[in-house]
Amino acid sequence: MDFHPRPQGGEPKPWAFPTPERGALDNGLTVLRCHRPGQQVIAVEVLLDAPLDAEPEGLDGVATIMARAFSEGTDKHSAEEFAAELERCGATLDAHADQPGVRVSLEVPVSRLPKALGLLADALRAPAFADSEVERLVRNRLDEIPHETANPARRAAKELSKELFPATSRMSRPRQGTEETVTAIDSAAVRAFYEKYVRPATATAVVVGDLSGVDLDALLADTLGAWTGDMAAPRPMPAIVADDRGRVVIVDRPGAVQTQLLIGRIGPDRHDSVWPARVVGTYCLGGTLTSRLDRVLREEKGYTYGVRAFVQVLRSAAPTASGGPTGAAMLAISGSVDTASTGPAIEDLWTVLRTLAADGLTDDERDFAVQNLVGVAPLKYETAAAVASTLADLVEQHLPDDYQGHLYEQFAAIGTIEATAAVVSAFPVDRMVTVLVGDAEQIAEPVRALGIGPVTVVDG
Repeated sequence: MDFHPRPQGGEPKPWAFPTPERGALDNGLTVLRCHRPGQQVIAVEVLLDAPLDAEPEGLDGVATIMARAFSEGTDKHSAEEFAAELERCGATLDAHADQPGVRVSLEVPVSRLPKALGLLADALRAPAFADSEVERLVRNRLDEIPHETANPARRAAKELSKELFPATSRMSRPRQGTEETVTAIDSAAVRAFYEKYVRPATATAVVVGDLSGVDLDALLADTLGAWTGDMAAPRPMPAIVADDRGRVVIVDRPGAVQTQLLIGRIGPDRHDSVWPARVVGTYCLGGTLTSRLDRVLREEKGYTYGVRAFVQVLRSAAPTASGGPTGAAMLAISGSVDTASTGPAIEDLWTVLRTLAADGLTDDERDFAVQNLVGVAPLKYETAAAVASTLADLVEQHLPDDYQGHLYEQFAAIGTIEATAAVVSAFPVDRMVTVLVGDAEQIAEPVRALGIGPVTVVDG
């Protein structure tokens, strides 16, 4: 029997994260465009300068309701008609609110881009905010809250934010609002928030995909360029203050068979020169199944299906002339263990952190982390949507357009000693707030015996 010869791999092609072309429309809208040959599904991200800390007092969640209402009708189409028009385009339109602002995301085949951009422009230019639609969105949001409270991971995140930030900080409260604040939201509140903060002069649109043969300038001028609005006065950004004194908070869930762990603190954002080394070091600590935390807690001890360490930017601002801190990132470790193993698991986790501080990372750990972080990047950014999302992140975080490309070069240059110093400073054993969602009757005393900080029990 004759077999075809085995296919041979081709020569690897050099890869770099793309740098966009930056421009602006006559109405002040900033535009970043990025031509990606072969990407026939175009991704558009529109960033609106409507951050959560701008929400009126007592109306936490109004930014979320506004974001969801963008796809619920315009001055030209009812909610049902708008959804049908999107479907005819083969397009998807999503929006969400977070600490930096509201982000609206569109994906559409390039052949339907003109129609879809027109719908997006209508949603931003003249949203209907009909009473009935806003009331329905409020009811939907209220229905979500009990499910979020019942979810141990979401409950832990809510408690950690409450512990880290002062009550006056918007970051201390749920991103999408509470039952009390969401109940107070109506169409008038949504429209008032929209009129105060949503305008083209403070917005940015990111367009990524195969733009060959597309007159993007003309398309944008006819669609998003027709959106009008006045300039906005600069809005002061409140300082970020966090309390990371070592302590433990147990959210009591009587009878729980597992304990959800979330251990965190606040550190500098991506403007900090140590960020690349911190990412590499954190990956070594808990970025994958072969990282230190999993090797001990999962493979050796069998406490858990997995524990992860991560860094996540919460909010950034443009660098100040003094060069001081401009934002904050969450530095955290998360996972779950069975109830009986809660005390031993936390003790071993602290042992991992102390051993890391005493002995440092190994060259093999560093090499594996860098190979994974750099090697997976071409796959991570295979789609236009992934590239557009990351470019939007750079805009939100006031970073240069070429930041992401240089970041991978920096990863490759990070040494083992640098990565060790960065991760040890990120996760000091005496400056971590530990939140446990579980059965307090069974886990409180074993945790107190560890001596990692005072223990408080709150209702679940």
